[in-house]
Amino acid sequence: MKTTKVSKREPPSNTLDRVTFGKRLRAARKQFGWTLATVAEMSNVSITTISRAERGQLALSYEKFSALGRALQMDMGSMFSEEGVPATPFAGPVLTRAGEGVVYRGLSFSYEFLGTTAVGKQMSPVLGTVHARSVNGPEDYARHHGEEFVYVLTGTIDVHFDTGKVVRLERGDSLYFDSRIGHAYISVSRHLAKVIGVITSESSMMKMARQGEAADTQPAQRKAIRT
Repeated sequence: MKTTKVSKREPPSNTLDRVTFGKRLRAARKQFGWTLATVAEMSNVSITTISRAERGQLALSYEKFSALGRALQMDMGSMFSEEGVPATPFAGPVLTRAGEGVVYRGLSFSYEFLGTTAVGKQMSPVLGTVHARSVNGPEDYARHHGEEFVYVLTGTIDVHFDTGKVVRLERGDSLYFDSRIGHAYISVSRHLAKVIGVITSESSMMKMARQGEAADTQPAQRKAIRT
């Protein structure tokens, strides 16, 4: 009897294209009735960058899309949910099968966001491929609220910090750090490194510390204005 050999295929990834992502940003901005200038001031992202991102002409770094997400009050789950699959409030276990995360190609990093169907998570788990091969300037460093964990699955990476420190991570190595410190991932192995990363939202203690720092600077600012 003739048997048919069934080939095992990897489940396809769901890629979130720039145009769809841009439409989500624009819809969120329009919902508030805000101008590009308003969002630029709130997020510290330039008007030109926001405009190009909304038109699907530009890929954003994690720093920029997380800043826009905070300004537009967009949860990471709703920002990167699969097209046609609405994200719902986090109320139970969230399963993501192999290859079924939502992929977004950033400037120097490909993100496969996991658990995107749940809104309100404290962590954003990501399966990533590090495309960057060098740090070319201050703009290559990401800075954002929260804490970050990275574990190397394959290859080798250097994690550069804007303090001048560089940490090399090989397969099985991991690193945990404060995401407010400027950081950049670089693949230094022959093949592009793959990592699993987890980024947390800003903790209450970090938020209190930031608010305290802002309060401390206000008297000095008022004094400078008077003089």
